[in-house]
Amino acid sequence: MTLAEEVQVMRRAPGRGFTLIEMMIVILILSVLMAIAVPSLMHAREAAAARSCVANLRRIDQAKEQFAMEAGKKFGDTVEWSDIVPIYIKSRPACPLAPTYTLGAVGADPTCPVVGHDLTY
Repeated sequence: MTLAEEVQVMRRAPGRGFTLIEMMIVILILSVLMAIAVPSLMHAREAAAARSCVANLRRIDQAKEQFAMEAGKKFGDTVEWSDIVPIYIKSRPACPLAPTYTLGAVGADPTCPVVGHDLTY
């Protein structure tokens, strides 16, 4: 049997599995796909956390303004968590990336310590 025939037999032998080159190509392709997918998924996760945080800030601001109107508070008066929880807001919300929010005074927006999580209308 010639060398060319032996190579053909080795390549097509049943049950031989994949060659090292084929495995390396598959790993390379998977690595490229992961390099593309992981940053996109991380960005999507951060964007979802920011949207959730802004929604929480809106709920807090609405609860704070309702309390201020019903309690006769004026612009600049302080509001505590005990004033709005559980009457105007069911529970004290938390940012997905930070532990607490700052309520602020009546007329001022509540704030989150995470940069970019701002309440804008």
